[in-house]
Amino acid sequence: MTVDAAVPAPVVGLDREREVLTVALATHRHVVLEGPPGTGKSTLLRSVAAETGQDVVFVEGNAELTPARLVGQYDPAAVLAGGYTPENFTDGPLLAAMRGSGLLYLEELNRIPEETLNVLITVLTEGEIAVPRLGTVRAAAGFRLIAAMNPFDAIGTARVGQAIADRMCRVVLGYQPEAAERAIVAGATGADGSQVVLAVRLARATREHRDLRTGSSVRGAIDLVLLLDGLLAMRGQDLAGPGARETARDATHAALSGRIRVTEGVERTPEAVLDEILDAVWPAAAQPPGAEADPAAGDAPPPGGRGKAQGPTAEAAGPDARGPARRDRASRRSPRTTGRREMQLRHEAFPDVSPEVGELDEEAFAGLMGRDPEAAAALLADLALATDRELRAAARRLAARVFVQVGRVGAARARGTRRLVPTRRPEGDLDLDRTLDRWSGVWPPAAEDLVTRSWTGARRAVCLLVDRSGSMQGLGVAIAAVAAAGVVLAADERLRTSVLTFADDVTVLQAYGRHRAAEDVVLDLVGLRGHGRTDLAAALRGARRELLPATADERVVVLLSDCLSTSGDAAAGALAGIDRLHVLCPLPSEEALSAAQALAARGGGLVQPVATLTDLPPALTRLLA
Repeated sequence: MTVDAAVPAPVVGLDREREVLTVALATHRHVVLEGPPGTGKSTLLRSVAAETGQDVVFVEGNAELTPARLVGQYDPAAVLAGGYTPENFTDGPLLAAMRGSGLLYLEELNRIPEETLNVLITVLTEGEIAVPRLGTVRAAAGFRLIAAMNPFDAIGTARVGQAIADRMCRVVLGYQPEAAERAIVAGATGADGSQVVLAVRLARATREHRDLRTGSSVRGAIDLVLLLDGLLAMRGQDLAGPGARETARDATHAALSGRIRVTEGVERTPEAVLDEILDAVWPAAAQPPGAEADPAAGDAPPPGGRGKAQGPTAEAAGPDARGPARRDRASRRSPRTTGRREMQLRHEAFPDVSPEVGELDEEAFAGLMGRDPEAAAALLADLALATDRELRAAARRLAARVFVQVGRVGAARARGTRRLVPTRRPEGDLDLDRTLDRWSGVWPPAAEDLVTRSWTGARRAVCLLVDRSGSMQGLGVAIAAVAAAGVVLAADERLRTSVLTFADDVTVLQAYGRHRAAEDVVLDLVGLRGHGRTDLAAALRGARRELLPATADERVVVLLSDCLSTSGDAAAGALAGIDRLHVLCPLPSEEALSAAQALAARGGGLVQPVATLTDLPPALTRLLA
């Protein structure tokens, strides 16, 4: 907790939002400020608070914020010496703001556990809170709760419950106009106009580039100006001189590459996209008269416009440049592309979705998805291996979005799955009541007398095994891709996941303990086609090896297969080291369903038939919940 009474930075370009926030606070409303990073949420709040003369009690929201740390708690040593008296209670940030007529600023609201947020419900409604053994604390007249959150960040966040959202006004902040961002950068850096203009143009261009899902905030432009100014001074250059373009490229990579996110399915590095943007916005005046483009000096993009970060293409470098691992992987999968004629024979809707060579009509596909999800998913999976290169690239980008979105439905988890429970481990907050119940009265208390409270939950390690043998194409590929996306997206602090595929050998798509974007796993799966025999025993042994190092209370395998083994040992003999085996049986025949039920029974798990794409999300929810 910090109390911020410092002079705030000036607010630029947020006049309307400032007026709304000022009136909301004046009319005793609580407010959540919502927007991407770098849009001025904290600056706006501090400016309004300074006008009203109120202190800001700052709390950083995170998964470890407990109710006791937010509200306050009794001092253990003082209670042991003098009992539960008001003077032995230490106010947390919530009570400090309530008693002091201050503004409680909760940053990253959607990262705070639900059990902690529930403490605020009565405060927001009645302006008071009942604290055990202390009594009811009523808020002073000037108390307000202001929260901030970034709705676009999906890592470590959760949806804020309706009980909290219904008790707060919402002010949405977007990026400021270009002139306002220039003023912000100039004020923060003190740099001259040309560097500020270039940095702001680069940062703003990242928000609109077709290959980027997330662009840079104005903080990226500030860092870019500072790095560029320092590099120019170190190298004895100016922005209009020779070599300045390469210096700007170095500064741009360092300042912006970590702030942007490449769109799913786009096989480009952040640096390559930034090179393209820099080449587009580089001012002509910065190029000295008569100077020729020198690729070696970085004054021109490499062939193809990919930029130096991309490196030589596999085609240019030859097959040996891919390395043994990539050659092995390519030969193992060896996907066969599909021509337009074959697509038309397989899929009735193909001419509507791809009316011309290289064209993918996303509106037509969306309509097909609404009418017949299975036909749409099967078509999209086949399009991802189309002979038509442009169509194939467009289909892969669309498949990454569509299959991840469907998988996200199956991975949806209720917030608040972790709970604060008493524990004897020396971590978390001291549970004073339970400690006093155990205390023998001898000072200091023995270690075995101490009881703490910490977040806990059953930790599980889950491995998804995807059968790639046999007729792995069309709808089968789509079901596998959605299942993989759902398993990857379900991972959290209590659930760690991995994804393997198998036929007569086993391939790791996502290793246990290694984070990989769900979109990337989907792209690997849509490139698969069925081949080889089905060795279930080898697959289960591979899953056991993957889960063996896991620190978990339960090791679970989810097998997506018809369970009809055609090679290797009996699958039931390979279940050692696996605590539970669930089976997703895609497009099940009577024989396959019978085999799946027998194997799942031996593994102590469940069988979920998946006849259609819409069967998969609820099936995943049942297996992963």
